[in-house]
Amino acid sequence: MVSTFMALPYSRPRGSNLKQRREDIMERQKAPSRRTFLKTGAITAGATALNAKSYARASGANDRLNAGIIGCGGIASGHLNALLSLVEEDNVAVTRVCDVYTKRAQEFTDRIKDAGGEAKPTGDYRELLNDPDIDYVIVATPEHAHHYLTMAALEAGKHVYCEKPLCYDIREAKEVVRKAARTGLKLQVGVQGMSDDSYSSAHEAILAGKIGQVVEAQIDYVRNHGLDLGPWRRRTLPATEKPADLDWNAWVHPRTTRPWDPHHYFEWRCYRDYSGGIATDLFVHRITRLIRACGLTFPIRAAGMGGIYTWDDGRDLPDSLEVLLEYPAVEGITQGMTVHLLGTMANKNRNPHCIRGKDGTLVFTSEGWEIVSEKKSEVVETHAKTGGEDLRLHHMNHHAAIRKGAELNCPPELGLYGVVASRMGNLSIFQRKMVEWDFTRQHVVAS
Repeated sequence: MVSTFMALPYSRPRGSNLKQRREDIMERQKAPSRRTFLKTGAITAGATALNAKSYARASGANDRLNAGIIGCGGIASGHLNALLSLVEEDNVAVTRVCDVYTKRAQEFTDRIKDAGGEAKPTGDYRELLNDPDIDYVIVATPEHAHHYLTMAALEAGKHVYCEKPLCYDIREAKEVVRKAARTGLKLQVGVQGMSDDSYSSAHEAILAGKIGQVVEAQIDYVRNHGLDLGPWRRRTLPATEKPADLDWNAWVHPRTTRPWDPHHYFEWRCYRDYSGGIATDLFVHRITRLIRACGLTFPIRAAGMGGIYTWDDGRDLPDSLEVLLEYPAVEGITQGMTVHLLGTMANKNRNPHCIRGKDGTLVFTSEGWEIVSEKKSEVVETHAKTGGEDLRLHHMNHHAAIRKGAELNCPPELGLYGVVASRMGNLSIFQRKMVEWDFTRQHVVAS
């Protein structure tokens, strides 16, 4: 397997004075914003206007939205349930479904019919995108297909809801962000936790100085799987021989064609060709919360450690890992900070999800958050959340953005920042070395 990291250009080695290097980085990249990123990509302000295709798809405040689903697996099933529950409440209908496995596409079609709707199945995403009645597309495939499907949908003039992570790697995510900006179409990234106001309200509290200068944040995603069955493994594979109605080569695309492997198809999160494993399937949910709360963008550097410690069952992605990220100054929030991510699939004892400041600690809870004062060692403020980590709410926010221009809860730029953090953690583990972000050339380099 060829590592994506090895294809990334390396910068010329720099001096060892870390303090000076950090100051140089902060000077070049203080609180990078959406505007800064788009400027780096050489996108002019006028390029964000609606093009002819997207203008034709613009919907009024009460118009019905017709959705198409690409990828009819387990994650997509949750989206289908959410959208079917919103048919009357939010005037939406799923009228097209696509999967390279005909059986799955037909199962979705039948579920929609049972709910009183009607959808046309297809095995070719291009047929779905060519349907002029489709307003937006849900991309719910394995990670390796997110980029080309999202790019094709935007090119076809469709709004997009793309499951997390936004893309498999950083280069792809940057291209998608630029494409979305050029078209003016609404691209929601499927980190549905962003429809919980805990993180936007935490951002406002931090900006107001309620915990002082931020110095560190930590978060986790932990589970405890049985020793007999590792994470993302199935006790019984639905099929060992390739189903006759499954287009295996189309599923593997854009990866190099390979012989049929049922483990790769049914357990794709275990393999680097299609997924980043814990980092991109789970961490991205968590790191996005801290990025939003602290106003972060690109990290200075990342150090990841982990491995296959418990389930040496043929997978090539870690079953346990930790990542430490360093971020530059963000005006009004931090002069520089670290973020710690813990992820193990063999122990579910959690770390507190918190942001530490000079004057207090903001701790996230199931009800919202609370601030614990450093001086008093007691809770001095609480916030009761509105919203939640809810697919229905996330889709409704996307619909409001399409119809009325509402602000997206997880726009593509936020999705990009999550991909960068998660991918840098994985690259550090794979290469067994620290990696850095080159703020000038906008890519990862060896430390």
